[in-house]
Amino acid sequence: MAEKATYTHGHHASVLRSHGQRTALNSARFLLTHLQPHMKILDIGCGPGTITVDLATYVPQGHVTGLEMAGDILPAARQLAASRGLTNIDFVAGDANALPYADESFDVVFCHQVLQHVADPTAILAEMRRVCKIGGIVAAREADYAAFMWYPELPGLKRWQELYDRVARRNGGEPNAGRYLHVWARRAGFEEVDCAVSSWCFARPEEVSWWSETWRERAVKSAFAKGALEHGFATERELESISDVWKEWGEDRDAWISIPSAEVVCRRV
Repeated sequence: MAEKATYTHGHHASVLRSHGQRTALNSARFLLTHLQPHMKILDIGCGPGTITVDLATYVPQGHVTGLEMAGDILPAARQLAASRGLTNIDFVAGDANALPYADESFDVVFCHQVLQHVADPTAILAEMRRVCKIGGIVAAREADYAAFMWYPELPGLKRWQELYDRVARRNGGEPNAGRYLHVWARRAGFEEVDCAVSSWCFARPEEVSWWSETWRERAVKSAFAKGALEHGFATERELESISDVWKEWGEDRDAWISIPSAEVVCRRV
């Protein structure tokens, strides 16, 4: 079974810069207390590998594998691991719909902001469960785009939110994945599902400027922009207007944004 949905963000440089700011502490803190030094971890949809390499430092006697469908971004992930002097890590290209591993291969199977972009998240969670050892953990974290909050409430940002929802759904995903995450986990066969929520909050000037700049570029150059144009959801002029409103937002001294994500820790019994 191959993935049928299209990844909404794509891998434009502006997207990779954004994803490159993710760490184990700001994106997988809910998982860290469950880790032990000897564990074997699979990180699905690892992207540029910034979370993956952090996880490797928590299992010095174990091993971490980062799996990513877009294999062309893995050289950068391998280079990052090498720069950190990590030898207990590898990166492979693969599709989470059909993991190339035997049953019960890993102590922990993790994904971050992946299930919102796939056609059948329950099936992928079931596949994650299959390769997880009895007594092991499957963990996931997913944003919920409809629950984003920001100030100032510029009309153009509401239009961006609506447009993103249309593009993501046209691509076959669920942009409000956070609210469904625990349900998908139970449908995948998990009986023990612990739920929580955490948020990225960008409020300091340097954080606001960084987020503003990434979305200024993503609004006109990323796969999201390409999809909006190809599906007839927006014109180039409208995308440029959305880019401009991200600039306006970023220049407001009181600008603030909260991006909540649901989290689940599922024990395989």
